[in-house]
Amino acid sequence: MSTPTEIAQRRATVRHLAQTGASSRAIAAQLGIGKDTVLRDLAAPDAPPATPAQRIAHRTAQTESAMSQLSAAAQAVDGAQPAYAVTDPATAARWHAELRATAARLMAHADAFADYYPSATECATASSGAPGRRT
Repeated sequence: MSTPTEIAQRRATVRHLAQTGASSRAIAAQLGIGKDTVLRDLAAPDAPPATPAQRIAHRTAQTESAMSQLSAAAQAVDGAQPAYAVTDPATAARWHAELRATAARLMAHADAFADYYPSATECATASSGAPGRRT
């Protein structure tokens, strides 16, 4: 039997995949669940979980989905290579401003993450060879 945490994470994944245009059958096959389970997960209310453990699981699932979407968006920008796209000066200026503003917001989140999880960020920077966070 699935725990509330597993159910919340599965539902978040099902919703994310559905939002990307995947069919119920494709989602079921990818997650190793039945098509009817996918349909039930999509129909489940988004009411906030009742217990603290359920709230934590729900928030974790939401964040996991957001991080997955962020990664996909970054890959799409990498693939588009906006710096090499031929466009008018106004569009180029807008793209540049959006990239800078988004990068600043992401750096603020990365810094907050490093403040809350210093051991996780130290391990990541040490293993990747990247320099540590500047304070």
